[in-house]
Amino acid sequence: MNRSATREIQGIGRFKFREGELEEFKRLSAQLMEIVRSKDTGTLLYEIYFNDDQSECIVLERYRDSEALVEHAGHLGDLGRAIPGLVSSELLGEPSDDVRAKLVGSGVRLFTPFLSL
Repeated sequence: MNRSATREIQGIGRFKFREGELEEFKRLSAQLMEIVRSKDTGTLLYEIYFNDDQSECIVLERYRDSEALVEHAGHLGDLGRAIPGLVSSELLGEPSDDVRAKLVGSGVRLFTPFLSL
């Protein structure tokens, strides 16, 4: 196993809703949260934040390592892809080569560490 596979990975998803998408987002997000709580073993943080008028939201995710991120994605499957309103998605950390390969063509932008405390 390479060294980067043991490092925490963080994710940021940004959503902006069109007419009628908010309730579907909330419904699917509640299902996703239940999956995260009951099945994920390495998800350390999964939080959803709305702006004041609930026209936009940010989802913050933190995983123990690359393996935990892959497990999470496997649990969400088609349900995760059905969530409306995704504008952008960023991954922060040093993912494994396997995760890096899966990011190619996905639209997820990768940011690697520069300075941290």
